[in-house]
Amino acid sequence: MKKIIVIILTVFIHSLAFAGGYEIGSEARDFSLVNVDGSKVSLAKFKNAKGYIVVFTCNHCPFSQAYEQRIMDLDKKYASKGYPVIAINSNDATIVPEDSYEHMVQLAAEKKYSFPYLYDETQEIAATYGATKTPHVFILQKENSKNIVKYIGAIDNNTDDATLADKKYIEGAVDALLAGKKVVITETKAIGCSIKWKK
Repeated sequence: MKKIIVIILTVFIHSLAFAGGYEIGSEARDFSLVNVDGSKVSLAKFKNAKGYIVVFTCNHCPFSQAYEQRIMDLDKKYASKGYPVIAINSNDATIVPEDSYEHMVQLAAEKKYSFPYLYDETQEIAATYGATKTPHVFILQKENSKNIVKYIGAIDNNTDDATLADKKYIEGAVDALLAGKKVVITETKAIGCSIKWKK
């Protein structure tokens, strides 16, 4: 019976993964996922947040590695302004062992992450949000106690070198929200490795 429930849940999660996920203006659901320090983290725990920079990322992907410092810099720039980075790894560790929880803990300690790095072991959150790549970013803004999606996509327009990026999508979106303005570019194509879904 337990095996049947697991199969049904897996099929459901896969169906969500390819159902499109959130769109601009959607209300994003909260979650409670295990952080690398062993604690459970939810969006609601950030009482003073004005919004969130939710980044689906991982350890092994070359694109995630290329953007790692940029993700760290985004948290340093915007967490104090009310938009903290919330990083989530949804990869199946049986497919990519480097993305296991234990390796997440090691990486976060080595790089001294200033933000939570959460393990989406069931992949439910990635499927619900519609994340498909690493990295894949969702900027949320708090509106009347709801978390509304304001941007979906890439961090910037240069996967190789941050200094050559002339379109910084995340910074542009968060700066606009902080200024009380509309986000000009609300969606871009996320470039990265595919999320490794459970088989």
